[in-house]
Amino acid sequence: MSTILVTGGTGTLGRPVCERLRADGHDVRVLSRHSPPYAVDLRQGGPLLDRAVDGVDAVVHCSNILRGDKDAARVLIEAARRAGVPHLLYISIIGVDRVPLGYYRTKYAVERMIQGSGIGWTLLRTTQFHDLVLQLLQGLAKPPVMLLPKEVRDQPLEVTEAATRLAELAAGPPSGRVEDLGGPEIRTFVELARSYLRASGRRRRLVEVPLPGRVYRGLRRGEHLAPDRAVGRMTFDEFLTRRFGRAGGTATGA
Repeated sequence: MSTILVTGGTGTLGRPVCERLRADGHDVRVLSRHSPPYAVDLRQGGPLLDRAVDGVDAVVHCSNILRGDKDAARVLIEAARRAGVPHLLYISIIGVDRVPLGYYRTKYAVERMIQGSGIGWTLLRTTQFHDLVLQLLQGLAKPPVMLLPKEVRDQPLEVTEAATRLAELAAGPPSGRVEDLGGPEIRTFVELARSYLRASGRRRRLVEVPLPGRVYRGLRRGEHLAPDRAVGRMTFDEFLTRRFGRAGGTATGA
């Protein structure tokens, strides 16, 4: 079996990637800022990073640094080149090349850095994870009225399904850009909010709000969706049932 380094290996995605790889018999190295023996800030690199990449068969780049993603990618690529790493995998987001959101632009820039690195690479794009959609809805539900983006849909994906796909790709050769991975269903934010309120037992009034700008127009057009790649299995309602353990409550709409 292979020796595989997972950056961000203690995060929402990195943790299940590591679990899947270990279950498949691989030797896994976890790189995270606060997790010995490879406690590394990727924006700075250093001897521990060089030790982490030394002799690995693949690097799965799951680290997500909101401020400094490009710097971290540059440092990782340089270390991987020095070590002769044969395979670098990166997970990105569907729509990063179409929706002009700053975070998306950064992810797209990292994609291009990896593609031009001279290292064998694999790129997987997915839709948003259930966990992120839940965090967003929890934040929007703090006031008594939930303000939701009008006519915006999402296609949530279970993170462990993305982790399983990454583990499969890490065990194989560099594959370039592979087919996107989307959640099993596309739903409006109002529908997602109603499901969340039912599952959490909360009551909120839902109000759809039109927003200005190019980002909002891109989201309304569904440029972050992959209707032809709706291959995920776990729905958002099933995810909520696992998280909250009950349906409970009644949501009120606009």
